[in-house]
Amino acid sequence: MSGETVRAGGPGHGVVGDTRAEWEIREHDLGGTLESGQAFGWQAVEGGWEGVVAGRWVKLAQEGNRIRAQTAVPMQDWSWIRDYLALDEDLEAIVATFPRDEPLMKAVGECRGLRLLRQDPWECLASFICSSTKQIVQIREMVRLLRTRYGTLVKVPTGTDPWHAFPRAEQLAGLEERALRECKLGFRAPYLLKTAREVTEGRLDLDAIRRMDLGGARARLMELPGVGRKVADCALLFGFGFREAFPVDVWVRVALKRLYFPRARRLTARRLEQFSATHFGPYSGYAQQYLFHYVRTRLGRSWARGGGMANGE
Repeated sequence: MSGETVRAGGPGHGVVGDTRAEWEIREHDLGGTLESGQAFGWQAVEGGWEGVVAGRWVKLAQEGNRIRAQTAVPMQDWSWIRDYLALDEDLEAIVATFPRDEPLMKAVGECRGLRLLRQDPWECLASFICSSTKQIVQIREMVRLLRTRYGTLVKVPTGTDPWHAFPRAEQLAGLEERALRECKLGFRAPYLLKTAREVTEGRLDLDAIRRMDLGGARARLMELPGVGRKVADCALLFGFGFREAFPVDVWVRVALKRLYFPRARRLTARRLEQFSATHFGPYSGYAQQYLFHYVRTRLGRSWARGGGMANGE
């Protein structure tokens, strides 16, 4: 790298210059983090992952304890990708707040270095509106179609396939519902369209959501069409910085049932909400992601079906 400078700060330090940067950081599983169901715009390529963050194409790679980033445009300030990857968070200290129960410690041990991203609130909310009743591969396809058809083209290195940013709310607000259905959104199309119009017309202030407490922020998002508690909590955890939000989807519901309440005949949603709100500590959203990733990638669907998951979930 030409013109390099070294910047230190947080638990990792970066080497910055031109179109490349790298950081040395302990406890980071980049691949697991990008593919753990919290973001849907990353594409695995030879030697790493490509995506768009803050309107910029970026390729990320990991070698040992080094995270490398490449952009198409020279960068002097790399804070945007450091913030997205949450490199300033002390993962060891976060995990130390977890209860020392066997299921969670097993998940942490199997998924070491898994981190939460700090995504753009609008992109995150819109993506999870698309997620209802869909598997990750299907959500990725919907997000890809929204990007390529309605997002802004971003600069990429010569020889790289074209990439588009996720469309802003105002880019979707003027569309017809039919256009979103053509992106495979199905019944979710009017939900996303109405939410985009609320943001564009100022009725939904995304910045104000960040300043609320968890209960108030959740209640405001659940006023939106198609946003139930799970979608709201996903958006709050991955996009708005509420590390205590605990989304309960089918995977997490089965995990809680089989790992924490194996003898319970009937578990209500209310009981699971109360348990998750009190058991896992101040970073319960982190704990949720470890459990989700562990049961989905290590235990798998056959194990989950033993806890009541249907074949299509």
